[in-house]
Amino acid sequence: MEQKQISILDFGSQYTHLIARRIRQLGVLANIYPPETPLSKLKNSWGIILSGGPNSVYEEKIKFDKKILFSNVPILGVCYGHQLITHLMGGRVEKGNIREYGIAKLSVHKSNGIFHGLRTKEQVWMSHGDLVSKPPKGFKILAKTDDCPVASMGNDIKKIYGVQFHPEVTHTERGSKFIKNFVFDVCGAKKEWNIARFLTEIEDEIKNKVGKRKVFLLVSGGVDSAVCFGLLNRILGKEKVFGLHIDLGFMRKDESKKIKNRFDRLGFTNLEVINASALFKNRLKDIVDPEYKRKIIGKTYLDVQRQAMKKFKLNPKEWVLAQGTIYPDTIESGGTKHADTIKTHHNRVKEVMELVKRGLVIEPLKELYKDEVRLLGKKVGLPNEIINRHPFPGPGLAIRMICSNGLKVAKSLKKENAGLDNLISQFNYQNKLDIRGWVLPIKSVGVQGDERTYAHPAAISGELSQKQLEKLGPLVGNQIQNVNRVCRVVYSKKNDLSQGKMSKLLLTTANTKLLQEIDDIVQIEMKKACLDKKIWQFPVILAPYSLAGGFTVILRPVQSEEAMTVKFFPLPNNFIEKTIMRLKRIRKVDLVLFDFTNKPPGTIEWE
Repeated sequence: MEQKQISILDFGSQYTHLIARRIRQLGVLANIYPPETPLSKLKNSWGIILSGGPNSVYEEKIKFDKKILFSNVPILGVCYGHQLITHLMGGRVEKGNIREYGIAKLSVHKSNGIFHGLRTKEQVWMSHGDLVSKPPKGFKILAKTDDCPVASMGNDIKKIYGVQFHPEVTHTERGSKFIKNFVFDVCGAKKEWNIARFLTEIEDEIKNKVGKRKVFLLVSGGVDSAVCFGLLNRILGKEKVFGLHIDLGFMRKDESKKIKNRFDRLGFTNLEVINASALFKNRLKDIVDPEYKRKIIGKTYLDVQRQAMKKFKLNPKEWVLAQGTIYPDTIESGGTKHADTIKTHHNRVKEVMELVKRGLVIEPLKELYKDEVRLLGKKVGLPNEIINRHPFPGPGLAIRMICSNGLKVAKSLKKENAGLDNLISQFNYQNKLDIRGWVLPIKSVGVQGDERTYAHPAAISGELSQKQLEKLGPLVGNQIQNVNRVCRVVYSKKNDLSQGKMSKLLLTTANTKLLQEIDDIVQIEMKKACLDKKIWQFPVILAPYSLAGGFTVILRPVQSEEAMTVKFFPLPNNFIEKTIMRLKRIRKVDLVLFDFTNKPPGTIEWE
């Protein structure tokens, strides 16, 4: 008998699969479908959720079966889904006066029904431009924020509800409780899902897809590829799995040697290492554009894989390629039909996707999040030293160097800096501070309202408490155009950052060794301070902004569970002092910034 589920229609939100993850955490199966899926294919649903998305309800390009709204199946609309219900059922959707991205205070009218167990004042996460100004007939307003008059609405008789905020992200403090209320109290769902069941199902799926063939897997050494490697070894046996670690020349200091030794100790004798650093560096030596960089890395990985198959005499007709792709990779690459591309992951480039379509690639983890991958790793018997490692990107430090040809930025940032000066003046007055700020000409990738942003960081100089950082970050991100990150200056060779200029930064051996040295210092100091178990991931970025002939270093420590949303980790002052004491001895370090941007609007990596 087919298992009953919560069905989610994906309108392109970066968080659609996070909704599914939250529901699966409750022990209920949740599956995702395209928005045009007809009601006839959703009959076996406890309830239906309409996701968020980057589009406006007044755009006609997205198809949707309106019969779903009159099906007597419980429905929850999130963000765009909330607006779609309103639009199709006779309410009113308008453009908001301001963009609302970040933490907001929700005023709940009554803490009962779908809001049972929640407080009258709740912290929620917003990510929208349009908003509902008038609910449809028969719907009651259930909650509001200062900038959103209908932050939630509901029709108890029809069991249809809408929320403008995102209950699925961790920044909404009681979002899981809200989802739990919908799943169990409104939909009446039963607990029938767990990771053990997933493991059973994926074992059958892998055996069916692989058949008599063998599996070739690129093992970066990170959590995802390691768990994928362990899973395949368990299901198929060592004789049918061949792991290859490629040293692309942009790993951490001595990382490739450590990876090989680690797997050897665990008995994985079916892992080989190839040094392809010369090939990668040659292809990337003049590349500045971050998207082009990722695509070259993805293509080169495949080229090295083909060369390796020849070297080790592996017949391509007898082998299938495996990847440790997890769902955040596919979402940020625009992998769902209506999702905006935030950044193309190296394992989602065109050449890889063509192999996927031809059935030559298997991706056992592609529907899982990082926390689920770790649970799966435990199930297949991998030790904590592997499954609890900090995530590290497949392209390595190549995407942690923001490349530039050194040319002056064409667009003036006078307007942005004027806006930032005005905002900081008000913030100083309200909080009795004396901080300064600059919008820097560096650019990085981000996400706002389910859409990709490619914008500038704001650098703030002066003493700020954690609460002040948490307050200032969203203010700058929401009010200053073309800014998607906010950083604090923790070391600078000059007091006035406007005296700096863009410098030339390419993927040379010298620059790679420089970042390896800087990154190694940060990693060592993090472990000395016992922060490695508190911090989920700690990227260290080298950026082409110079104050005295060198570069800018960005510290990006974050807390997260599944990589879809993150909070910055508040670095202790003693860690900063000890780390800066070592970093400022390096001649090429001109400026060190601490990135205190949450995701959204800033992705974990800068590229």
